[in-house]
Amino acid sequence: MNHSLVTADRATHLKIVAVSLVAAIAVILVGVTARITDTGASTNAQAHGPVLKAGKPSAVTARDGNPIQ
Repeated sequence: MNHSLVTADRATHLKIVAVSLVAAIAVILVGVTARITDTGASTNAQAHGPVLKAGKPSAVTARDGNPIQ
């Protein structure tokens, strides 16, 4: 058995490529077949509570320490 990829022969490289290809296909299949289960909640987002209206824009600044002169 060859424990180094540098000195590995062609068959070892082909085995590595084949295993990584199978793993990638498995990950893709899991991702495609994954489904979000329905928890019974509505699919539309609804807000509850009072409606807030936007006021005038304002800027907030803070200065700590001494100014540089």
